[in-house]
Amino acid sequence: MNNNNKTSETLEFKLPKMGESITEGTILNWMINEGGSFQEGDILVEVGTDKVDNEVPAPCSGRLVEIRFEAKEVVKIGEVIAILESSGQAESPSVEKESKANTSEKQTERQAPKAPRKQKTKAQAQTTNAEWKPGTRGNQFYSPLVEKIARDYHISYEELARVPASGADDRLKKSDIYKYLEDGRPAQFAQPVSEPSSGFQVPDLKFDKGKGKLVEMDRMRQMIADHMVFSKHTSPHVTAYVEADMTKLVNWRNKNKAKFQEETGEKLTFTPLFIQAVTKAIQDFPMINSSLDGNNIIVKEDINIGMATALPSGNLIVPVVKNSDQKDLKTLAKEVNALVVKARDNKLTSDDTRGSTFTISNVGTFGSLMGTPIINQPEAAILATGIIKKRAEVIEYDDGDQIEIRQMMYLSLSFDHRIVDGYLAGSFLRRIADYLED
Repeated sequence: MNNNNKTSETLEFKLPKMGESITEGTILNWMINEGGSFQEGDILVEVGTDKVDNEVPAPCSGRLVEIRFEAKEVVKIGEVIAILESSGQAESPSVEKESKANTSEKQTERQAPKAPRKQKTKAQAQTTNAEWKPGTRGNQFYSPLVEKIARDYHISYEELARVPASGADDRLKKSDIYKYLEDGRPAQFAQPVSEPSSGFQVPDLKFDKGKGKLVEMDRMRQMIADHMVFSKHTSPHVTAYVEADMTKLVNWRNKNKAKFQEETGEKLTFTPLFIQAVTKAIQDFPMINSSLDGNNIIVKEDINIGMATALPSGNLIVPVVKNSDQKDLKTLAKEVNALVVKARDNKLTSDDTRGSTFTISNVGTFGSLMGTPIINQPEAAILATGIIKKRAEVIEYDDGDQIEIRQMMYLSLSFDHRIVDGYLAGSFLRRIADYLED
């Protein structure tokens, strides 16, 4: 047998699964050019998701024959992103043999259009808007794909209800939204035809945005912007505030942090203490730990606390402490410290950032007295903790009132008023403060 005559195989290289909730990714950068050779385990492509960036290794040694998706293109999990020529090594589950019979057919497959191809003139858009009759779908359920497209183009549920649907039972399909976008979003600012002409119309304002240095948003900042706009469009935000006397907690931490680090090897920050107090309050008020699915409220069984963390770039990411109700202070401190280090070193995985049911944002870290946080969809609420500041406070005693210097902190809870009412939000927020003061 002549070992020098190895037969090469043509393989389909598919975008692998990158997490339970991840359905698509954005091609960031190809590390190997077309025609380039690689060894098994070499990084072929960098892929970004709505959580973290991932490096996808080569499943075998060989040559990159064809790249089917370029940088900045969005690709679904399982989609063929490249054609490889293998030297015969074992194949990855994300790679399959490509038959010669359907090679030409597969090479013509491409992703659905991601942006409107034509724009209407201003006169056409105004005419269409004036004649548009809003739809009546109301609170109809939309598929996750339809909602994802809506987020990408900042389309509110109110506007979605105006989009003509071709699916069964007036169900909105992906193709309906793409056609609507290609038509120039004629119902974006539509007013019901039954309203009098004197009703409010969105003015065509020409703002002077000024001149200066142009700084292009990076991909993560764009995703944060989309997520925040979608959250404000989706949830009716209400924010409640309480003030907590942190004096006992601050004194206890100052007294025990050196001993805690000596015994556990972990620094004792305020974050695990906040997580512990929030977890106990969620156990007292489980409806806070929920999300909305159409007309149904899903009350989560697990308590997974997300903690907003600053990256070196200045962007924020939300690593998640899973099952916080099953962990003591030592375990919480260890996990929190590990996640913070991974975030600062850009080493978070998709599993580290998924599955949160409630989020805490410590705005006091940046010196803020308080904040009005935006809900991390699809959660029902988010807590902001302000700076701990010394103030003169009136303290009531049995023998009279006294003015003392106390360590005070504001707590802000933004909540989705579709799910949470004022009584529940106020009671939950007060309970967190009580746990912190105890």
